[in-house]
Amino acid sequence: MTTDELIIATCLKAGKIMVENGSEISRVDDTMIRIAQNAGVVQANTYVTITGVMMSIQGRNATQIAAVNKRTIDLEKVAQVNQLSRAFADQTIDLPTLHQRLSQLDQASRSFPLWLQLVGAALVSGPLMIMFRHEVENTWPTVVIGVVGYLVFYLLNRYLKIKFLSELVAALVIGVAAEWLVQLGWGTNVDDIIIGALMPLVPGVPLTNAVRDILAGNFVSGPARAVEAMISAAALGFGIAVVITLF
Repeated sequence: MTTDELIIATCLKAGKIMVENGSEISRVDDTMIRIAQNAGVVQANTYVTITGVMMSIQGRNATQIAAVNKRTIDLEKVAQVNQLSRAFADQTIDLPTLHQRLSQLDQASRSFPLWLQLVGAALVSGPLMIMFRHEVENTWPTVVIGVVGYLVFYLLNRYLKIKFLSELVAALVIGVAAEWLVQLGWGTNVDDIIIGALMPLVPGVPLTNAVRDILAGNFVSGPARAVEAMISAAALGFGIAVVITLF
């Protein structure tokens, strides 16, 4: 591999990891350009979308493309790429080492264990009843349903690999469970319980990144991410609407 090819491969690896794990496009573009400049490239051209990353070095016959086939939210990986980029800028690591560590980071599974994700879902669901509604009696039903709903989403998404279908089924489970617990007398307000239990599934980060990309002038990736977030929200809303209609 020539030096130019290694530079482009390293930049593409960094950009691909960042896009896959929820970084906004402007940050991805800036990181790739900085790595190229610190590697001695005077003029580099990048084109970043949520489905692919492209880079070329002006004046040289070197162009590569990296496809982005999956997307999730793992801001820890984004922070790790930024740390490696800064270490390369400070010359504490060289270019081959940077490429090697990025490859290791890309292959590493850094997701939190399921039990910790369920704890996070519980902390997101229940406290909202106290924070926004000043209700204590609906807190524990919301915690239980929020954990169950997130567990259903996690398991379906892991095996089916269809995020929107997993969100739809999870919303159905949340709606049915909320109606059932209220009818049993454990809880008084179905609407509040459903809203709180849905919070772990709401696509907040994709929607935030969509707005940031649009404000930064990325009119391809920004609307695409907005559509993705709206489809997720529509899946959740449709699931709850079906339950409300049936009950």
